[in-house]
Amino acid sequence: ELVESGGGSVQAGDSLTLSCAASIPGFTDYDIGWFRQAPGKEREFVAAINWKGYNDYYEASVKGRFFISRDNEKYMAFLQMNNVKPEDTAIYYCGGDLNWGRIVAGIAEYWGRGTQVTVSS
Repeated sequence: ELVESGGGSVQAGDSLTLSCAASIPGFTDYDIGWFRQAPGKEREFVAAINWKGYNDYYEASVKGRFFISRDNEKYMAFLQMNNVKPEDTAIYYCGGDLNWGRIVAGIAEYWGRGTQVTVSS
């Protein structure tokens, strides 16, 4: 199971950190991704980090503003969101999979239920 937290309502330019708590057996073997779904849109990839934490990848619109990390000892993953924009408004999900290609393609074995982020201008 994955459980996201840390969402909320913020102003444009603010920072926010989302957390993903995992109870997946073998969490340290899983690549973790963050995804988002805005109203009326498909869920899209945001960022991913590999199982060891030394490789990451970002969607172009968030690169340089968002940073993904993980703490394998605590079975946690994080998404640091800086300089947020109204277009970042969405439900944010974390997902876990053993295959890096699947994660960056938006496919995951495990999904959380999401946390809402609302950015006002």
